Amino acid sequence: MAAWLGWLIESNWTDPFLFAVYSIVKPISGAAILVIMYGIITQGNYDSALFPYIYLGNAFYIYVGAVMTGVSWAVVDDREHYKTLKYMYIAPIHIPLYLLGRGVARFITGSIAVFITIAAGILFLNVKINFAEVDWLLFIVTLIVGVVMLALLGLLLAGITLTVARHEGFIGEATAGALYIFSGAVFPLDVLPEWLRPIGYFMPTTYWLELLRRSLVGNVAQAFPTLANFSNVEILGVMLGLSVFFGVVSVYVFRWCDARARELGLIDRTTNY
Repeated sequence: MAAWLGWLIESNWTDPFLFAVYSIVKPISGAAILVIMYGIITQGNYDSALFPYIYLGNAFYIYVGAVMTGVSWAVVDDREHYKTLKYMYIAPIHIPLYLLGRGVARFITGSIAVFITIAAGILFLNVKINFAEVDWLLFIVTLIVGVVMLALLGLLLAGITLTVARHEGFIGEATAGALYIFSGAVFPLDVLPEWLRPIGYFMPTTYWLELLRRSLVGNVAQAFPTLANFSNVEILGVMLGLSVFFGVVSVYVFRWCDARARELGLIDRTTNY
């Protein structure tokens, strides 16, 4: 029911036709910016293995902003916009599950954006994916684990959001922006200064994006130096370990923030801007 509620809120701002047009134009426009920048810098060298590496990383990174921000934004939506969060707290529901359910709508719209971005790349931008050679098992397992991991990180951000003022989508968007740099979404971590690279190695999204690339384009992604010496199984193991770690941290942080918000009376606080 929380997922259905989230979908109604996400899609009720316009008629179905305009919503469909928006869902198509937005991801293609975002990808076009990256493609133009790449074309200018490389002088149109779209046959390089770097292009699918960057393009697919950018496409799947849509999930990071969509899922994490979707879960945490539900707090702002219910507390600030509709002023119903306090009623959710006195209803016989489990608040973390409710917030995770609200994030499902963003996952659905994010999936549409990812599909459209990849399809546009294959049809118009020479992103070569041989579907007969795709490791579908690795792709599905990696995608599921990654989305669950992102949802739990969103729960952590939701807990923090409970204890702070609105400030628009600052927390979710700032976190997604930082991870964009440190997850190797559009460039290998090796281009970062050495003292910054450990941050990227500690982020589960780094290994998640790497496995998604490898499952779709195989040796092309493995040709890049950052994780070239690690097998798919090793990277999957690291990703699972970091996902469990951040998942446990997220649950405990949310519990602490939730208790703090209840104690200080922040559940129904509005900032009126």
